[in-house]
Amino acid sequence: MSDTIITICASDELLEGGKGKRFRVTAGGEDTTGFVVRYDGVVRGYLNRCAHVPIELDWNEGDFFDMSGLYLMCSTHGAIYLPESGRCAGGPCRGGRLRPITIIEQQGQIYWQPDDYITPARA
Repeated sequence: MSDTIITICASDELLEGGKGKRFRVTAGGEDTTGFVVRYDGVVRGYLNRCAHVPIELDWNEGDFFDMSGLYLMCSTHGAIYLPESGRCAGGPCRGGRLRPITIIEQQGQIYWQPDDYITPARA
């Protein structure tokens, strides 16, 4: 795990069960995005890649929650995930889970921390 932390946004930009924030990353050598959402008062971060088929989840930029605001949902196949763990809760993602990204919220800011697989986006 890296000691580096990278700013995503201000804490007040993420509302409970509301729009998420995307951010650029490199995952396994591939340019892609991660995202953060606020659920149950906690900011959660995941690689923006469905466990069923490796495509981005959001239907419009930042729209990760289903209409109930209780689940993260893949816009393409309808797979649903528990926001607190990233585990598949229904649909074609059976047994899968979203890849978590370490998130730090402090002093009114939200940051992510690179690891061995998810690294800062290439320039």
